[in-house]
Amino acid sequence: MPAAILCRMENLSSDNTLKPRTAANTVAGLLKLLLTNILIWTSMCAMGALGSYGDQLQRDMQTTYTDILERWVSSHSLMMVYSTGLYIIFMRSQKFLSTTRGIVFAYGLMLVCFLPLEIVYVDILYLLRKNQALGLPQLRQGIFDLGGFGVFLEFAWSTGTFIAVLAICTWRQARVREQVLQQSVNDILRLRLDLEEQKLNTLRGQLEPHFIFNCLNAISALVRSDDKRIALTGLNRLSDLLRYALTASSKDWVRLEDEMMFIRDYLELQRLRYGERLHIRIDGDTATVLAGDCPPLLLQPLLENALRHDLDCHEGSSDIRMQFSQNGEELSIKVSNTVTDGVAANPGLGLGLPQTRARLELIYAGRASMHSGKVSDAEHSRFEVEIRMPLHMPESATS
Repeated sequence: MPAAILCRMENLSSDNTLKPRTAANTVAGLLKLLLTNILIWTSMCAMGALGSYGDQLQRDMQTTYTDILERWVSSHSLMMVYSTGLYIIFMRSQKFLSTTRGIVFAYGLMLVCFLPLEIVYVDILYLLRKNQALGLPQLRQGIFDLGGFGVFLEFAWSTGTFIAVLAICTWRQARVREQVLQQSVNDILRLRLDLEEQKLNTLRGQLEPHFIFNCLNAISALVRSDDKRIALTGLNRLSDLLRYALTASSKDWVRLEDEMMFIRDYLELQRLRYGERLHIRIDGDTATVLAGDCPPLLLQPLLENALRHDLDCHEGSSDIRMQFSQNGEELSIKVSNTVTDGVAANPGLGLGLPQTRARLELIYAGRASMHSGKVSDAEHSRFEVEIRMPLHMPESATS
């Protein structure tokens, strides 16, 4: 167990074991504990006196309930102090509760120290009620009059009190440990959540500059074409794209419909650059699929990767495909492009796909996956990226 958890357990245990921070708290805690014990014992004495009073009535003995109650309370006054002290010892010296040897030692100490004192105390009360002197011979005779049953009764009261206090203290210590462990678990989960949020924010911070950098490259290519009209159109489209990117990146979820509108605007910007060479086919974007939620800027890196490894590697037309398919509550998104044999791969930072995979792991916590690799169809090889993730529906769409 980490040291931080042990420290927390010690602190909480101290707060629950009458180890107050000020003298006023100490006195208040002890008074509260003593009053609680007095109330419990007085209630027990009241019930016991009620039973004795009933027996006295059946025997036609002229004794009031008040006298019997006073006798019960006085006989158990030392037991009240004993239970209070025992509780304090157990809560402050937890070594007695931690091992069987400690419990047995504490019980033996009670038999040696308290039980004889309790017997003498009861004997003194017996002599005072008989109006006898309190000498050693009288005490010896009083213990003899008390008899074996009386001694056994005091032994039973002391043992029962010991067991009851032990059970209460053990229960309280178990609650303290449970609270400590629960608090520690909450702290660990909160720390993990903070770390995951920091990772996600870092990925977002990397994604925005990466997206802006690639869009600026596209605009740069348009500017070099010496066609001012196309360049100005590209700048206007870039402004719209950046507005959406900056707004969406501050959110956890966006509608797939909004994301696809952003994708189509992004493709129009790229069409200004590639012209008629850009061919992309989008299937399966049904109303049900578009009504779902997804992380912002999820699809753009996939298309950017397809463009870089398709159109940027040859002078012909592209064959890029994006396909959505729904299977129950799972959504599959495939983006693929043709692979031209004998053509060198387009160099780049390679951030898009790794960042997308990392975002999916952080956001969906293992409930989403992304796979990429070459696949073959009837015509030629293709590079395909497939994302499988839960299809979340916003409350407005499900209500």
